[in-house]
Amino acid sequence: MWQAEVRVDLDAIRENVSRLRSGTAAELMAVVKADGYGHGMVPAARAALDAGADWLGVCTLDEALTLRRAGITVPVLAWLLAPGLPLHEGVAAGVDLGVASLPQLDEMVAAGRAAGRPARLHLKIDTGLARGGATVADWPALLDAAAKAQADGLVEVVGVWSHFVYADSPGHPTIDRQLAVFHEGLGMAEQAGLRPRYRHLANSAATLTRPDTHFDLVRPGVAVYGLSPVAGERYGLRPAMTARARVMLTKRVPAGSGVSYGHTYTTERAANLAVVPLGYADGVPRHASNSGPVQLGGKRRTISGRVCMDQFVLDCGDDPVAAGDEVTLFGSGADGGPTADDWAEAVGTINYEIVTRFGSTRVPRVYDGERP
Repeated sequence: MWQAEVRVDLDAIRENVSRLRSGTAAELMAVVKADGYGHGMVPAARAALDAGADWLGVCTLDEALTLRRAGITVPVLAWLLAPGLPLHEGVAAGVDLGVASLPQLDEMVAAGRAAGRPARLHLKIDTGLARGGATVADWPALLDAAAKAQADGLVEVVGVWSHFVYADSPGHPTIDRQLAVFHEGLGMAEQAGLRPRYRHLANSAATLTRPDTHFDLVRPGVAVYGLSPVAGERYGLRPAMTARARVMLTKRVPAGSGVSYGHTYTTERAANLAVVPLGYADGVPRHASNSGPVQLGGKRRTISGRVCMDQFVLDCGDDPVAAGDEVTLFGSGADGGPTADDWAEAVGTINYEIVTRFGSTRVPRVYDGERP
């Protein structure tokens, strides 16, 4: 008998990737960083590859090497690389690496020498996000240095890329501005003698809404897992994750009973309470106190009082409830239950954060649709 579980439908991931793949002529990189957005990096990666993904994208070197150790041989790009990492291990494993500065480029050259093969690089230009990437002012120097290193056989410049600020709001003026800067950056790369095979800019939102940004490769992330990056739109995607638990304990309390820490919730009348063994250690946001939606006994209910580290409470009124009854926090919504979007709205965040939180090792992940 399970107490709590996160259930992941790998067939949903396959369907989502197939849908995304059918909407572009570009190659497709399924982003599986952050343990596959909480879905499990390796199972999610394999499901995405089953459905036609050509690449996998991760943030860290460790994530990339984990994919390689799992026997996954397709192209992998890792892009969040602090100084001093053993980059030669990534180069030796055939991992592509993101570069945004001259010091990073120097480390890549050294890593290639240590690995005995040129490092495969994707040069990143900051087109307006002001996060990763070389600024437009620093871009020419990075291009010139990379071109020289490539001519010397020390690196291979495989890609040029950037990242959108606001593609999840179709029509936002930053999208066209960034696209123009990206085109300018590509022109500068060509002038420097670089003609990378892959130019890539489109995230989930741009993959779904802006085909003019697809270039040679698209990088959907949250859409792979069936969550829409654009509020109010579904695009035929099917959520892959369901989080649920069983009621641990029930009790009848009188009207005026304070519930959970701080008594931020008080029963208005005599009520049946249900204690659910999931808390913020498992991924339930503490901000969901008095707001998180769940389904129990075929009804939508709201968390009563504060979310604790390991549990929360539901006021079920006069409805019958028993230990062992199933509580769904979020899922596909097909049965009328809450979705990750509902949770995001309730706590003032995005669906990405909700599912990624549920990567806790304490709550087992169970997979449907696994293939031998």
